[in-house]
Amino acid sequence: MNLWLLGCGPAGHAQAAGVQAARPAARADDAAPAATPAAAKPGVVRQHYLVLLGWAFTLFNSVRVFSYLPTLWAIHASGDSSQHSLITWLTWLGANVTMAAWLYEHNGQRCNRAVMVNIGNATMCLITCLVIGWHRL
Repeated sequence: MNLWLLGCGPAGHAQAAGVQAARPAARADDAAPAATPAAAKPGVVRQHYLVLLGWAFTLFNSVRVFSYLPTLWAIHASGDSSQHSLITWLTWLGANVTMAAWLYEHNGQRCNRAVMVNIGNATMCLITCLVIGWHRL
């Protein structure tokens, strides 16, 4: 298997660091394996599974956006945010923002459901961080 094509090895690590590395000359044993019919075109059952999985992901992660509301309401109603870790919420914010960016970049710089769900979750984490910070002033 050609690890250079997968971005592994010294060239892949150098590119990840923002450095262009020279690729070695291709060898006969580095040729990519021929695509199998199963890998080239998924079966009907798999296609339906992937569609269902995509919609289930969107549904549950979209509902998750609304699951932030009870926390926001509890902090606002009590006026006390001491039970909520700002560092934890900032970490979740960073995780959602970077995941959205990663998905966007690895999807040909196109927005899809997964990107939008992570943007929604990042927005709710940001709002939660702001509410926590506001009540700590």
